[in-house]
Amino acid sequence: MSCGDAKLNFPAPHFDEVALMPNGTFKKIDLASYKGKWVVLFFYPLDFTFVCPTEICQFSDRIKDFTDINCEVIACSMDSEYSHLD
Repeated sequence: MSCGDAKLNFPAPHFDEVALMPNGTFKKIDLASYKGKWVVLFFYPLDFTFVCPTEICQFSDRIKDFTDINCEVIACSMDSEYSHLD
């Protein structure tokens, strides 16, 4: 899917991938496990770049606002799950 193919208010395609969880553990996640919730898939290029640290911090600072409305935020990058440990 190219950027031009993104569709708002349509179901996202299925995915499953290993993720670094907030508690520091790795877990395989898939979109189906979030059924019944709103999901924000937040894409950014790479960790430790100057491209979007302010946006990432804003999501982090407001995570309770999202969870209060039954919404999960999933950040996605091209990095391996291990790069997020630094």
